[in-house]
Amino acid sequence: MSLLRVVGRPLLASMFVAGGVNSFRSPKDVAPVAESVVRPVTDRVAALPDSTEQVVRLSGGVQVAAGVLLGLGWLPRLSALALAGTLVPTTLAAHRFWEAEDPSERAQQRIHFLKNLSMLGGLLIAGDDTGGAPSLLWRGRHTARDLRREADLVRRTVHATARPAAAVGGIRAKLPA
Repeated sequence: MSLLRVVGRPLLASMFVAGGVNSFRSPKDVAPVAESVVRPVTDRVAALPDSTEQVVRLSGGVQVAAGVLLGLGWLPRLSALALAGTLVPTTLAAHRFWEAEDPSERAQQRIHFLKNLSMLGGLLIAGDDTGGAPSLLWRGRHTARDLRREADLVRRTVHATARPAAAVGGIRAKLPA
């Protein structure tokens, strides 16, 4: 694994672990802000709890678990995508700069919104990073191509040797026993 991955993944994950612990321990602090995003989602997704505080706690737990896994380099692609999934509603709930009345508050919220967009970009890149190894899709395509080549080679070899073998068989059949 490259030095950039060893250093970069924990740095990227640190914000999520810290924020996830805070959301998991004190969901009451975050629930009022999250209500505007959580309510429409829980109305559509029956698997989620009805309580906004429970959804915030669940999101915090996912952030802690996925952040630790990403930081340690275990299941980094899945962890990065899980973190990206929690970052979108968090950003939409907490950093609504377009609703801020005060210009300084609007500027601060815009900065946080753009920071979260930047982290989302990093998570999407980490979610696509194969660590220098070819992806499963690439490996599957190349294995299929190699198998087709080998099957074609076997077919051509059988075809090329069938006529001489038949000729030898015909000659042997005509020879006295």
